Amino acid sequence: MTTMSKVAEYIEGNTEVLAQRIVEGVLTSLELSIPDEERNNAFIMYKEFLGFLGKSLANGVSGVPDDIIVWSKRNAEQQLNSGGRISEIVIRYQPTRRIFNELLTELSIKFGLAISDNALLIRMVDEILDISLSETVSTYECLSETYRRKAQQEMAELSAPVVLVKEGVAVLPLIGIIDSYRAAYVMEEVVPHIAGLQLEYLITDYSGIKNIDSEIAAHLYQLGEVLQLLGIKVIVTGLRPQLAQTVVETRIDLSAIKVFANLKQALDYLH
Repeated sequence: MTTMSKVAEYIEGNTEVLAQRIVEGVLTSLELSIPDEERNNAFIMYKEFLGFLGKSLANGVSGVPDDIIVWSKRNAEQQLNSGGRISEIVIRYQPTRRIFNELLTELSIKFGLAISDNALLIRMVDEILDISLSETVSTYECLSETYRRKAQQEMAELSAPVVLVKEGVAVLPLIGIIDSYRAAYVMEEVVPHIAGLQLEYLITDYSGIKNIDSEIAAHLYQLGEVLQLLGIKVIVTGLRPQLAQTVVETRIDLSAIKVFANLKQALDYLH
């Protein structure tokens, strides 16, 4: 039996003890306290990690165990769902590498491994940890973007509800901060919905908008033009002084559109 085979056999036969040492070492190094379930999951993962490492050394194969990939992705998802930052996971990798290096160096000395073989062991572990880190970060970023887009769409839906107040008349209360995404959402999703309501009048109420710039003002003006082409008369309400000033600065022509100070005035006009 070669010296490397003895190391492989030792690692495979002591995965529980070695995994426990790694987990406790990382937590102690970072002065970190984690839930028992997370601690147990880390223990199981490192036990699998060490078992894979032992088999790789014994059989002369390389790669990354599937369990490491699954664990890395799950870590990222749990961190995101709990509201944590990805940096809180990333910082754990440095002490993990150090503890692995110390452990492998001890085994190399114990079994008389050559320096080159010790370097091989460390390189194998580093490659697996690098892939784990990459999977963790990429999964976190991918899920973050997915959640962001979903939240953005939900906010867009909430910021531009169409309320039918009576036959042929509906109100489009614009709420919150209208950015380019929400302006595009209104044009692409809300306008087709409005077109199907067979309206005569649409009251676009701006009183719930927190701010608006010239670009968004132009988008909203375009909204009015599209609706008028569809045969819907547009009424504007709730233009606060700041919003009105933006409209003036943009030189948008509202002469063909009825404008009222508030929603009540517009509804009274339509009675």
